[in-house]
Amino acid sequence: MTEPNLHFSRDEFAARLAKTRAAMQAQGLEVLIVHDPSNMAWLTGYDGWSFYTPQCVVVGPTGTPLWFGRNMDAPGAARTTYLPADDIIGYADHYVMSTERHAMENLAEILTARGWAAHRTGVELDNYYYSARAHGCLVAGLPNASIIDATSLVNWQRLVKSPQEIAYMRVAAQIVEKMHERILERIEPGLRKNELVAEIYHAAISGTDTDGGDYPAIVPLVPTGLDATAAHLTWDDKPFETGTGTFFEIAGVHKRYHVPLCRTVHLGTPAQEWFDAEAALLSSMQTGMAAAKPGNTCEDMHKAFIDELRSHGYDKESRAGYSIGCSYPPDWGERNISIRPGDTTVFEPGMTIHFMPALWQETWGLEITESILITESGCEPLANVPRQLFVKD
Repeated sequence: MTEPNLHFSRDEFAARLAKTRAAMQAQGLEVLIVHDPSNMAWLTGYDGWSFYTPQCVVVGPTGTPLWFGRNMDAPGAARTTYLPADDIIGYADHYVMSTERHAMENLAEILTARGWAAHRTGVELDNYYYSARAHGCLVAGLPNASIIDATSLVNWQRLVKSPQEIAYMRVAAQIVEKMHERILERIEPGLRKNELVAEIYHAAISGTDTDGGDYPAIVPLVPTGLDATAAHLTWDDKPFETGTGTFFEIAGVHKRYHVPLCRTVHLGTPAQEWFDAEAALLSSMQTGMAAAKPGNTCEDMHKAFIDELRSHGYDKESRAGYSIGCSYPPDWGERNISIRPGDTTVFEPGMTIHFMPALWQETWGLEITESILITESGCEPLANVPRQLFVKD
């Protein structure tokens, strides 16, 4: 049997599993069922576009985790995880897209056969990939189990990155640099927006001279003019026009590790209000990043940023950042910390954060962001793209 294609050492996977089991023990859990594909990948290495059907990783009281998914995806688990064959279990295809039966019924049978039917079991209740029907079928199939919410238990274990994870993110940072280079080279009045997005994807997947790119968890967000007053619009087939600004919210990705980076391009000379907003944003970013250091908290960073931003006459209601790392659609955030008031998580070396101090005004939007790594003494940007509003005639 050929060796699987692992992006991390077996020792690293063992350390992740031990860390997860310690967190389970702290919550009194004997079994943990993980549906988030990012958490599945982090625990086992599994990497496949199969999250449109029920799948999960089960961490039991002992031994290696169990991968559970569609039969046709079991070979993918064998190719991408370190798990032994006995812990890769596929379910029959009549469970797929069925209104008569559900794969969680089959999982309940498997857990019962393994003697885990009456255990205190955690599930990710607030997760994109775990439906209400899936939960109902699991509960019905395990009537003697205590099933409780363990949302984000694994996400919190992922917060501090290993050296190998950081190495992948540094490659992703080089990729996003090339993506922004391509944007500045190609954007011009008359170019259809979808054509530029095609160029962005080409740069993203082409990667560097030595390392390939991966698909992003979020598609390029490329709104122009009034559309840029909204945070999450994508693109259309209209041509760019002189006198408009467009922000580009994109990420370089390598081995599923994301480095988002946002910049704004204005075609033609913008009004003075753009430069005023740029100055406020850059000053507040510098102040916020100075507070991003070990010993300080997420809310310390937010306070430093928001106080400086308000001193320039601007405000921002939404959070100013979040942790990043391994991700699958529909989000590249890790769903643990947030840069906002009330988050007292203490920064540690190895944390990676998308610092996201964007401004969405009544008639335009300005995004200038940085993905940063917390170091022993402060923080450093992962990518090297000039931090400014770009103006192109």
